[in-house]
Amino acid sequence: MAHPIAEDAPLRTAEPRVSFLNDPVKRGLLVQFVLLVLVVGFFAWIVTNTAENLQRANIASGFGFLDYRAGFDIAQSVVPYSQDASYGYALLVGFINTLVVAVLGVVIASFIGLLVGIGRLSSNWLVRQISTAYVETFRNIPPLLVIFFWYFGVLAVLPQPRDALSLGFGFSLSNRGMFTPRPLFEPAFWVVVAGFAVGIAMTVAFSAWARRKQMRTGQQTRVLPAALALIVGLPLVLFVLAGSPMSLEFPQQTRFNLVGGLQVKPEFIALMLALSIYTAAFIAEIVRAGILAVSHGQTEAAHSLGLRPGPTLRLIVIPQALRVIIPPLTSQYLNLTKNSSLAVAIGYPDLVSVGGTILNQTGQAVEIVIIWMAVYLGISLATSLFMNWFNRRVALVER
Repeated sequence: MAHPIAEDAPLRTAEPRVSFLNDPVKRGLLVQFVLLVLVVGFFAWIVTNTAENLQRANIASGFGFLDYRAGFDIAQSVVPYSQDASYGYALLVGFINTLVVAVLGVVIASFIGLLVGIGRLSSNWLVRQISTAYVETFRNIPPLLVIFFWYFGVLAVLPQPRDALSLGFGFSLSNRGMFTPRPLFEPAFWVVVAGFAVGIAMTVAFSAWARRKQMRTGQQTRVLPAALALIVGLPLVLFVLAGSPMSLEFPQQTRFNLVGGLQVKPEFIALMLALSIYTAAFIAEIVRAGILAVSHGQTEAAHSLGLRPGPTLRLIVIPQALRVIIPPLTSQYLNLTKNSSLAVAIGYPDLVSVGGTILNQTGQAVEIVIIWMAVYLGISLATSLFMNWFNRRVALVER
């Protein structure tokens, strides 16, 4: 006797069989596997071919050459250096020189870019037109030409050291760079440095406490006077108590030159000014776009509460504009750092310039290029990590 089939029972239908190539998941895995094999095979071919060429040219591979004596001089170095140092230490000197230019350039470019970006939106016609001309001029000139302009067109035509331009307070400028007083530190100066570090730490703690107090009670506490007292006043008091453990050596005028003091080479000045002014033009447009991204109603609301234009820009507009400014600003910081490799055109001993000298002496082209790539990749990743962290710090938190 046949059993009746329930009317509500679902009918089972066999799923259609899909071929391997028509299955999007399996096809995607196959394509990725094939691409991975091709990439690995390509790099394996490059490594094998490079090793064979080096062996055919009787060039030893490896990084052992970094321990050999350099035997060449570096014109400008932040840390002590001599010809008896190793190739590895010479590369370290070039790396430090690159960092010095990049850090100072980022600071100067950010300051100029902020001012010019705000000037582009100024109600003053002259300020607005000057800012626009600055941006449109330097954005459309290659950075190498800007470097040549400052090096050959400005610094090279300055007077000789014996006729150097006096800037006051022991500073003078000539075609050999800028001469400044050199600080001479005594052993007890570490007390002043420690006081400065403690002052910064206490300022950060006080600022955090004032912010929490304002969020809790609505009362504002002035941070600037306390910050000046801790960061400036505390080290000055310790400096006096320690017996003034620092003196200044001023440059002295001789018949043909200036001796003593501290000399800042024209190559460094030209590179730093060129990269800062060139990058500031792009930063100015980023700042302008960030300010325009803030609703005009925010400005009107601030004015209705009695805030003047200055505090409105500083306290209302700029904090909200940062969320738009920071992401593209990171790219400009990276561009400035990578553009510092153009220093080889004017003889500034950065990482690329020092590495090129080592390459010519040793023939270790592959190793030097790998070091260049690894260093600039590390700098870029570190900059991106810091800027991403800062971007999260200033991001608007919705309630």
